Amino acid sequence: MNSINHIGIAGSGTMGRGIAQVFAQAGLAVTLYDVLPEALENARQQIEQALKSLAEKGKLSPEQTTEITGRIRYTLAPEELKCDVLIEAVAELLPVKQQLFAQFEQVLSNESIVVTNTSSLSVTALSAGLRHPHRFAGLHFFNPAPVMKLVEVVRGELTAPETVQKLVALVSRTGKHPVVVADSPGFIVNRVARPFYTEALKLAEEQVAGIETIDRLMRATGFRMGPFELMDLIGNDINYSVTQSVFQAFSGEPRFRPSRMQELKVKARHLGRKTGKGFYNYDK
Repeated sequence: MNSINHIGIAGSGTMGRGIAQVFAQAGLAVTLYDVLPEALENARQQIEQALKSLAEKGKLSPEQTTEITGRIRYTLAPEELKCDVLIEAVAELLPVKQQLFAQFEQVLSNESIVVTNTSSLSVTALSAGLRHPHRFAGLHFFNPAPVMKLVEVVRGELTAPETVQKLVALVSRTGKHPVVVADSPGFIVNRVARPFYTEALKLAEEQVAGIETIDRLMRATGFRMGPFELMDLIGNDINYSVTQSVFQAFSGEPRFRPSRMQELKVKARHLGRKTGKGFYNYDK
């Protein structure tokens, strides 16, 4: 697996920059790509701040911080993403992702592995139209990527066993725990997690209890965060989109039905921490 030394990441948002930090800390060269200069600059600042925080806590030395920072290159040029593994971390929209994959197939070598960080879309559907679908898979990190240990390695219908093996070994190099899963709606974690969110939303909609009470009770049972706190952290737009995908993939199964309350949050752009307001208000 030492043949994989260069990771390309398309999309410098919360997940993209978090994944970039993970691989840079593991000693790999990383190229982070975005179409927006301001997004790349924000990613640079966020990564440097995260590494600085680790250094202040004594988890990294100043020398290590400098080395990790130096392993990440930021670019607006897609042709600079000639890497061993390309990870897509853009919006959860099938056409957007497919267009990106088609674009980068013109740049990548025939040996490169392409993966998606999708949290709910079909890996098999995303691979449709690719020249090398056997070297395509899902690599689902969880937010925040530098902290969360689990990574779902999603095997599409056309994914070659060798591709899965290489990705499992690659994830293991970062110190995280890879779990191989089949291409099923929501995979494992997001499918199991739907009731955590949807039942909490139903309780709030039915005025059984307020959101602060529900969150407090869930924390009291051992959860690190309540459902509304977690939705605000993930982003209500992302969380709602995943619920929609799972609901549609299971042909309208009632237990996966999206919440009207969360839909209104999305329409109002009350997306959570990233916009300063969600189920809770956040000041700077």
